[in-house]
Amino acid sequence: MSELGGRSSASRLHDQLETIAEQLRRLRGLGQLPEPDSDQGFRETQVELQRLLDALHPADIAYVLEALPLVDRLAVWQRVKADRDGEILLEVSDAVRESLIADMDDHEILAAVEPLDADELADLVEDLPSEVLPELMASLDAQQRERVQAALSYPEDQVGALMDFEMITIREDISLETVLRYLRRFDELPAQTDKLFVINQDNLLTGVLPLHWLLVNSPEKRVSEVMAPDVNTFHPQDDAYEVAQAFERYDLVSAPVVDGNGHLIGRITIDAMVDVLREESESEALNRGGLREEEDVFASVWKSIRNRWAWLAVNLVTAFIASRVIGLFEGSIQHLVALATLMPIVAGIGGNSGNQTITMIVRALALDQITPASARRLWGKEIAVALINGLVWGSVIGVVAWLLYDNFPLGVVMTTAMTLNLVLAAFCGVGIPLLMMRMGRDPALGSSVMITAMTDSGGFFIFLGLATLFLM
Repeated sequence: MSELGGRSSASRLHDQLETIAEQLRRLRGLGQLPEPDSDQGFRETQVELQRLLDALHPADIAYVLEALPLVDRLAVWQRVKADRDGEILLEVSDAVRESLIADMDDHEILAAVEPLDADELADLVEDLPSEVLPELMASLDAQQRERVQAALSYPEDQVGALMDFEMITIREDISLETVLRYLRRFDELPAQTDKLFVINQDNLLTGVLPLHWLLVNSPEKRVSEVMAPDVNTFHPQDDAYEVAQAFERYDLVSAPVVDGNGHLIGRITIDAMVDVLREESESEALNRGGLREEEDVFASVWKSIRNRWAWLAVNLVTAFIASRVIGLFEGSIQHLVALATLMPIVAGIGGNSGNQTITMIVRALALDQITPASARRLWGKEIAVALINGLVWGSVIGVVAWLLYDNFPLGVVMTTAMTLNLVLAAFCGVGIPLLMMRMGRDPALGSSVMITAMTDSGGFFIFLGLATLFLM
């Protein structure tokens, strides 16, 4: 049922995007009239577009903005109510956020970000113009300013940069009835509140009290009788991705953040961790393709060129090397033209197999599932898989080559080359990420480009080399 609901929600959002795009096209057409403001159709279209935008959730507006070309994106952004700007800026991608902030003046930026919490402000500060920062910090009260500065003191990939300061703390020596009376004083609880944090007089975390335990236990009991010591406690210096994995592993909704002395300084929540997992997944996919950073789909030509050129240059060099490998065997190809038609198969299957291996290894490295002791066994396993696949599918394509060209030795060469290239793909598929990891680099960085280069050049050399030795 939830899957159907998910598809319905996505379909509805897509329909809303199409409707908004159609309203923008209609406005552009009516705007070409001599006096568009006096045209009834123009005013009705403006009202309908505003109604659609007002009804959307900030995350849905962010989706719409990311899916529209720059001109339409800014037209929608200018119609979004000012009190929603900050929430939307938090939801859009970094690349799109840059284009939206560039369209705002300093007063609009300050009005958008001032209502945000400290952790949310810390997320946006790096993208804000430097000239608005002094005024922004001056507009905060002392506590907010201290919290923003605390969040900014940590790198963006650490828990301290993501922790939330809005939380409910209680003492361990009070009754559950007192806790219930205390909670009734709030208009609403902080988002993602599934537990209360128990502290002593020195603000040391002593345990947690899940809300459902509070409800099912006798009101006369003391907090110290019901609370549980929280084993899932994190420090502000902890790696955010590792903490996100812990949230996934233990099904956490929130968790306390303590300093080196055990003092409670904040909490980390599931919404922040979901964002970390999503960003890590997107970053890994971009790195495998050789993209330096997330790219706005509708970015300018020059920005897209700058983002893509580096690994394209690497790819050009590797393609040239592959072409020179083929050039070494021009005589063999002229003697047996079938080699030219078969060699892309060897290289293509090798590249596919190598990308499968490298995807598994990068994922395992991200989950910390590979140790130095297990790396050698993993290498052996992947090479064994490649050897068996090479013999099976190499034999299939070898038989096909034999039947097509009525040349049995050509079929044997095809089988052998396919097997050897798959083994090479497995060796490189394991070796490239491990080498990148040892060098302190992202193991996914350009991995797809590098494995394709190895299997293309290696596959051509193996196939054409064997053909030259045994067929010429």
